[in-house]
Amino acid sequence: MNEPQSPIPNGGETTMTFWDHLDVLRSSLIRMAMAIVIFAVAAFVMKDELFSIVLAPRSSDFISFRLLGVDTFRLHLMNTGLTEQFMIHMRTALYAGLLVASPYILYELFRFVSPGLYQNERRYALWIVGAAYIMFIVGTLVNYFVVFPLTVRFLGTYQVSPDVANMLTLQSYIDTLLGMSLVMGIVFELPVVSGLLGRMGLISSDMMSKYRRHAIVAILVVAAVITPTTDVFTLFVVALPIYLLYEVSIGVVRCFQK
Repeated sequence: MNEPQSPIPNGGETTMTFWDHLDVLRSSLIRMAMAIVIFAVAAFVMKDELFSIVLAPRSSDFISFRLLGVDTFRLHLMNTGLTEQFMIHMRTALYAGLLVASPYILYELFRFVSPGLYQNERRYALWIVGAAYIMFIVGTLVNYFVVFPLTVRFLGTYQVSPDVANMLTLQSYIDTLLGMSLVMGIVFELPVVSGLLGRMGLISSDMMSKYRRHAIVAILVVAAVITPTTDVFTLFVVALPIYLLYEVSIGVVRCFQK
């Protein structure tokens, strides 16, 4: 018995079976994995350059602190585990490889999915994926240049008494940086998600403006949940960009309505 043919949106037919699609998907996944490994290995080899970027916010020489005119300070990090530095090196290199390889990963995913879309759907999908990726990168950069440095500056130099010195571990520093980068990247997808919901008619700019006060309370709750620390300063630093994104989202939804 012949295999059933699968219709595609352009009106033609394809003889690709379910297993053929799996083979194509497997090939795409292998290429994506290879790209991540290649860039991760390159980041691992370039250890000095990688950690000069990662550790830059712990000093007043960082560009954000120079622009703000922050007083001179330098946080000293310590290592407490035998294998900790090596494992942190591998994990940081893997995250850097994933971040650098992300455009190629999105390209492979889009190339796999696009044959099953209509022409207008393909165009909308390209815009949505592109906007989502750009906003994620913007969120990561905002965290690296603004949110994380201010958090490190405040918490790393805060003392209840001059007799109590801060001893920060490398593990704590890296975990906070990577965790906050991921969270801020996801949070910055708010305008994209709001635009999609507005396009589908599920929300409107008037509704978002009407419930602004409720949104502020929700933003504070979300900021308290995603903040890796429990201090009010970090809560404010994280909540402020989210509120600004909410205001931007109102404008995005209004544009989609028009």
